[in-house]
Amino acid sequence: MGAQEVSEFLSHLAVKEKVAASTQNQALSSILFLYNHVLKQKLEPFGDLTWAKKPETLPVILSKEEIKALLSYLNGKDWIMVAIMYGCGLRVDECTRLRVKDIDFARFQVVVHRGKGEKDRPVPLPQVLIQPLQEHLIKVKKLHDADLKNGLGAVDLPFALDRKYTGLSREFNWQYVFPSQDISPNKISGNLQRHHTSERTIQRAFAKALKKAGIVKHAHCHTLRHSFATHLIEDGRDVRTVQELLGHSDVNTTMIYTHVSVKNVRSPLDTLWSEESGAKAPWDRLPAELEEQFKEVVASKYRGNWEAAISRFVKAHEKR
Repeated sequence: MGAQEVSEFLSHLAVKEKVAASTQNQALSSILFLYNHVLKQKLEPFGDLTWAKKPETLPVILSKEEIKALLSYLNGKDWIMVAIMYGCGLRVDECTRLRVKDIDFARFQVVVHRGKGEKDRPVPLPQVLIQPLQEHLIKVKKLHDADLKNGLGAVDLPFALDRKYTGLSREFNWQYVFPSQDISPNKISGNLQRHHTSERTIQRAFAKALKKAGIVKHAHCHTLRHSFATHLIEDGRDVRTVQELLGHSDVNTTMIYTHVSVKNVRSPLDTLWSEESGAKAPWDRLPAELEEQFKEVVASKYRGNWEAAISRFVKAHEKR
């Protein structure tokens, strides 16, 4: 099997199998690994190859009312984690890896260390989170003190700081804000310690709350970050500020949230029967008991085309 057969196979995936672009790229990477590292053969250029197109999708956004409903079905640590992801625009891993020292109550800010691209950035701390966070950290302190009494209490540190500063890993300010409930061995050193809460734990809690709130959107924890950015733009914040808060290197990445927001855009359909024009909407001419039923029929069968619906109704009435 040579370059021609590989090209035909990859094109088959895109044209016949209708696979996603990521699936086709994964197949190509697997084939290249097979030839380069296993068969020790070099493939010739592929020539004509049909690539699967990556769709340009818009992020899912939760409204402020949906955020409120979601939070109403959470409590304790889960409530704080979801609230801080939305209120600060954090990624899931940035939230779980927060340390006590990263929260600055005096300056009302949270410092995200080693975010995507190994960049640090400050984000505002919502004032409504100050008291819940302080009460939560009291519990974390008690848990840490208990670990110290049991000969534990160490936490993993970045950049091998534990070798440079002996005992630093047992300091409270370096502990995770959201520690795990279980003690587990460090994968590298093998020492028993308390890691941070698993991302899957908060993702499961989020999914359960989403279902209980009756929200049918395909949302996940990262949707909170999308909602944070969109709501800031809708509230009048400039794109550059939002870019800094999200930690984007390119402003074009942030610009997608300007395409998501249609808050101040009014559909022309709503202007056809506006109060200013004095014209009554078609449903206003119907008996009250038929209003809702007629709306549903027009929306489902006629896609909102009132003229077509009324014309069909008149013709049917004339036949009688």
